[in-house]
Amino acid sequence: MDHDLLFAAFVYLSVAVLAVPLASRFGLGSVLGYLGAGIVIGPFVLNLTGEAQNDIMHFAEFGVVMMLFLIGLELQPQVLWRLRRKILGLGGLQVTLTSLALMGVGMFAGLAWQTALAIGMILALSSTAIVMQSLEEKGWTRSPGGRSSFTVLLFQDMAVIPILALLPLLAMPESLALPHIGDETAQHGGQTATSLIAHLPIWAQGIAALGSIAAIILAGRFLLRPVFRIIAQHQSRELFTAFTLFLVVAISLLMRALGLSMALGTFLAGVVLADSEYRHELENNIQPFKGLLLGLFFIAVGSSIDFALILDSLLLILALTFGLLLVKLLVLAGVGFSFDLRGSQLALFTLALAQGGEFAFVLFSFATQNGVLGLEISGLLTAVVALTMLVTPLLLIAYERVLLPWFDRVQVPKEHDDIEDDEPRVILAGYGAFGTLVGRLLIANRIPTTILDFNPEQIDRMRVFGFKVYYGDATRIELLELAGIAKAELLVVAVGDADAATRLVEEVKRLHPHLTVIARAADRFHYRQLKQAGADIIVRQYLQSAMFMGQAILTSLGFRAFTARRRAQAFERHDMKMIDAMALEGLDDKTAASIARSASEQIERALHQDSAYHRPELALDPLESADFSAFGEDAELPLGLEPSPSPQATQARVKDSAS
Repeated sequence: MDHDLLFAAFVYLSVAVLAVPLASRFGLGSVLGYLGAGIVIGPFVLNLTGEAQNDIMHFAEFGVVMMLFLIGLELQPQVLWRLRRKILGLGGLQVTLTSLALMGVGMFAGLAWQTALAIGMILALSSTAIVMQSLEEKGWTRSPGGRSSFTVLLFQDMAVIPILALLPLLAMPESLALPHIGDETAQHGGQTATSLIAHLPIWAQGIAALGSIAAIILAGRFLLRPVFRIIAQHQSRELFTAFTLFLVVAISLLMRALGLSMALGTFLAGVVLADSEYRHELENNIQPFKGLLLGLFFIAVGSSIDFALILDSLLLILALTFGLLLVKLLVLAGVGFSFDLRGSQLALFTLALAQGGEFAFVLFSFATQNGVLGLEISGLLTAVVALTMLVTPLLLIAYERVLLPWFDRVQVPKEHDDIEDDEPRVILAGYGAFGTLVGRLLIANRIPTTILDFNPEQIDRMRVFGFKVYYGDATRIELLELAGIAKAELLVVAVGDADAATRLVEEVKRLHPHLTVIARAADRFHYRQLKQAGADIIVRQYLQSAMFMGQAILTSLGFRAFTARRRAQAFERHDMKMIDAMALEGLDDKTAASIARSASEQIERALHQDSAYHRPELALDPLESADFSAFGEDAELPLGLEPSPSPQATQARVKDSAS
């Protein structure tokens, strides 16, 4: 059978469609499904790919490039700058220590120091494609362990450039390698063994590399946005998609021509465009291509595993695989611990990065061509890297099903952080989506604020942006005492649990009756509970946004902006009075329902009467003269809303205006 490229593509796509649902059904994850499918169709099982396998591999490697471009779009330059300590510290320490540890093992085994160092540097790298895809599937990318893994992978991608420059300097005088094995250009993840600047001195190559990176940054900052604006004016989704792909391909070709990392180049382009107004459209256009090509890449990796070589040297390769995983696990555990990773997050960090990386394929080939490694050593280690990549999804499954439950049982979490500022003006309890907006406003106005939240991931996320947030259960009165509630002026209750928020208000008002408590109400029923608990000011979570949207709807339907705004404000005043009346102590559900029906009928009649009302300054406004007596004259309006003026007051205002 003629195994041409089209047939190979058909085979790859067919097994991709079958592998992922099967793997997901058994809880194995898509990466392991792709790898298993590649093994089945590879030359050592069904042999359905034939000679087109290398072509498919080169095509699928572009998925790694697109993945780094999308990751870059998620990171704004200022965020990346804040991560510089972890990128250089955590990533640099991991690569350096792993390289030295593996070099020591190699020298102990009898290898020359040049060979051992080359092997150590290559095996220190991990697989960006497998790790990021697996973390994304499990939802762990934003966890402390996931973010630390990403910073290490980012440094490793940058480290490929100096490794490529250093490998030729480690060539043995007595060349162990056959010159030019296979194609002259070995590619993987954007690397080339030869480049346009290969003949230049090392210092000149470095200048060329820095120049290309600077060109990408400057072009992204000053050239690409105007071009995207011109393309967007045509309102053609196909044209926008085509230019997006053109951009990624062009940057990849530039970096490959210079012998640099395609993935790193597109990552930098993504970071530069992260502040662009076209960021989300770029993500939507690239995402389908990235997912498909990454799947093909994993299948190609599975089909390229040389099982004949593995069977011939089974014990040796298994020992090397186990040894590589063990060394990397130990180094990663030490490095992660030194950067404050603990417990389950440290386990995630170490298990996720223990494998060899996809860049090892090209680096081993490049090292062989330059006389640094022998052909036999390169073949053995390539098989070892492929096996570690195959094992990684299994390690993460074991982490999820065995280690995580174990950590949940045995770990005794720290009850709360040590709080530095015990004299805040405001204590903000709860820092979710609602509390974050409140906290940002307070911080922007330089109001001393102590922020408490019980979600460690949310705390870590906010600390990255420079916010001072403390870990702890804000509904516990002991923690509030430590936070300085006795000296605070305000307590803002924004916790997500409605019952816990009500209990907190009751407890605080009992112990500190003079403290002003502002609470967020999830709904009308919760408003009633908070009112009875003693909250001084209650903010209904969705009221203002709903009124703003209602006002926009009325305006879109032809109402004048003034009329729409006046009606929304009148409805809000009316609704707040109704809620206050329903919050009266001892009000039963039947009475509350009766008040609600009566109030709805009143506001409906008032709005209907207002339909012919055009000049509010010359006549009595029916919205303002609506009878609210059902709620009592002493109903309290939170948020500083004033009660509606009486008809007499309105008539007096009209007379004053006329005079």
